[in-house]
Amino acid sequence: MSKPGGASGKLSHVDASGRARMVDVTAKAETERMARARGEIRMQAATLTAIRENQAPKGDVLGVARVAGVLAAKRTAELIPLCHSLPLTDVDVALELDDALPGVRAEAVARTVSRTGVEMEAIVAVSVALITVYDMAKAIDKTMVLGGIELVEKTGGTSGR
Repeated sequence: MSKPGGASGKLSHVDASGRARMVDVTAKAETERMARARGEIRMQAATLTAIRENQAPKGDVLGVARVAGVLAAKRTAELIPLCHSLPLTDVDVALELDDALPGVRAEAVARTVSRTGVEMEAIVAVSVALITVYDMAKAIDKTMVLGGIELVEKTGGTSGR
């Protein structure tokens, strides 16, 4: 198991006094960076049918959730205290209906050219997209469960892929 803070054992988000701080990335080179995250929301089969047939009380569940995920990626630094504000060059949120769950699978890809990665933006995009599905369908199903939210790929920076 690796030490917190990487091989050196030094914690990157803690100053000499032990206080949380934002990492200084001034000296890092700007590189193309990409992160992909995914997650899911499980629901009753009837709820999935209502979403598929655009019969949810609040309307177009997938369309609203997709836009909410993109917006959330753009606002990540406002939600995660030590996260850098990044100039995103692309955010794509895909939602797929899955009868096997039953539910909705979400995937988000975030891209930038920056000094730090976009992992948090991709994870936040997936999370908020799924939370929005919950909000849009909760009137017909209060048993929905979000889960499996994870980073599945990242590229760029010194650690590469």
